[in-house]
Amino acid sequence: MFNKFLRENKYAAIILAVLRVYLGYSWFTAGLGKLTGGFDASGFLKGAIANPVKGPEGDMVFGWYVHFLKGFALPNVDIFNFVVPWGETLIGLGLLLGCLTTAAMFFGLFMNFMFFLAGTVSHNPRDIFIGFIILTAGYNAGRIGLDRWVIPYIRKFTNKNASAEKPKAAA
Repeated sequence: MFNKFLRENKYAAIILAVLRVYLGYSWFTAGLGKLTGGFDASGFLKGAIANPVKGPEGDMVFGWYVHFLKGFALPNVDIFNFVVPWGETLIGLGLLLGCLTTAAMFFGLFMNFMFFLAGTVSHNPRDIFIGFIILTAGYNAGRIGLDRWVIPYIRKFTNKNASAEKPKAAA
């Protein structure tokens, strides 16, 4: 019942637009600040490796993630110095404009979980909660936004290509 409300109700679309713009502004300003402020992820990565998330007994909870950060992320920090600020900026832009909203929110949640696994709590729980509401709402979250025009165009384009690829039945 709640899922149907989120996905179909026009009043839910208004509430979702407010949540989407709020979250989009947060992502956009964080990304833009990194783009214009000379972002370097190496300090964050070194801190996450040196002080991993620990369980109640003091043992490392996400050892696989620490190994990923140590073995891949830190040696390739230049990739992350590009992906993080641009990813945050584009996620924010997608949410602010309501354009490809579910894709933007999916990648936003992905980034939130990566920060969370590294031990950064901050506002991530709130962002993840709002993000799941937006992702669950699907198209309705971007109905008051560019998705109103973009999604029907994409559906029309993909349906046209899908029907062109189907073999015609023999008569």
